[in-house]
Amino acid sequence: MKILYHHRTRSKDGQHVHISELINALRNLGHEVMVVAPAATERAKFGDDAGAVTMLKRYVPHFAYELMEFGYSLIAYQRLKRAVLAFRPDCLYERYNLFLPAGVWLKKNFGLPMLLEVNSPLYEERDKYEGISLRRLAGWTQRYVWRGADFVLPVTGVLADMILAAGVPKERIVVIPNGIDKERFCDRTLSIEDAKSKLGLGNRLVLGFTGFVREWHGLDRVVDLIADRAQGAGLHLLIVGDGPARESLQARARQRGIADRVTITGIVDRDKVPDYIAAFDIALQPSVVPYASPLKLFEYLAMGRAIVAPASPNIVEVLSDGENAVLFDPDQADGMVLAIDRICNDDDLRRRVAEGAGNTIALRRLTWNNNAQRIVELFDRLVRHGPHMIAPRDTEQA
Repeated sequence: MKILYHHRTRSKDGQHVHISELINALRNLGHEVMVVAPAATERAKFGDDAGAVTMLKRYVPHFAYELMEFGYSLIAYQRLKRAVLAFRPDCLYERYNLFLPAGVWLKKNFGLPMLLEVNSPLYEERDKYEGISLRRLAGWTQRYVWRGADFVLPVTGVLADMILAAGVPKERIVVIPNGIDKERFCDRTLSIEDAKSKLGLGNRLVLGFTGFVREWHGLDRVVDLIADRAQGAGLHLLIVGDGPARESLQARARQRGIADRVTITGIVDRDKVPDYIAAFDIALQPSVVPYASPLKLFEYLAMGRAIVAPASPNIVEVLSDGENAVLFDPDQADGMVLAIDRICNDDDLRRRVAEGAGNTIALRRLTWNNNAQRIVELFDRLVRHGPHMIAPRDTEQA
């Protein structure tokens, strides 16, 4: 099958991981994939933001920036049209973005079966955290694109309910959560003792976190927990990543006299992340936005870590308290700290949930290859039963 993959993501972060992993999985299954995306994505290194686009977003008035976003759809459509005529794809896969109806335009004009991956309700998200000026246009593009695809693929059931409420029929919504590269994470042989030794952590009980750390994650309370128990428990906080909360966490650790018990690595090459997770005794998944499917969660599961996570609806789609994680009430201010304290003091519980975590990926088939297979099966259904209207080559120049 020939798949045209379209996205508008310029930054190389967790979004890029999802994009690259799924493309690789589709290719591993023997399918041809042509990618239409901003050229800046290919030049960026992992951890880079969107560069000039970030600056525009920061300094240009909202309404002007949003008009530029919508205007980009015309450019994207022309690129997609050229790709269709050159590549002759069987279908279109698009990663949803706000103010981007180009994929639906292409579907309608060329009769391409279309799947739309949705990772967040961007209208609501941006309106809450950044503000939207052209609200009617933004809301229309979200509804138009969601309703225009043949199948919409949200990453959680919570997000599926939001898409259903926007008018997409239930039978056209298929939840496909994030996944994991089994070879990269599940098949690692580095023991926890060796992993700790390589990082100079000795026999400390390591509390680990991966990703972009923000103030609302509440890791300052984990620093306080370590300080309160430092002499007796030998706890260590290992943060694999970076983020705006880094300086405040380091300052708090110095203030509490435990700077040597908090390590923040900065951005780490993705291929090296499993070697750090291997050193975790307890993997932390702080509270998240209610519709997300956190990539770190699947990495923790793949490597059989004992997980502490919030009992929010999107998380309990994957985790069960006492089986593959210790869950806490996200509305309880000290919920995460109490859960960490509980699992630190119970070796049997820690071993049990770690074992359950290690079995979850296989039991739930939460790999990128399985996700790719489900996507291909949906495309097969559409290709078999739908029209295919791409112009033949001898009429393209007419």
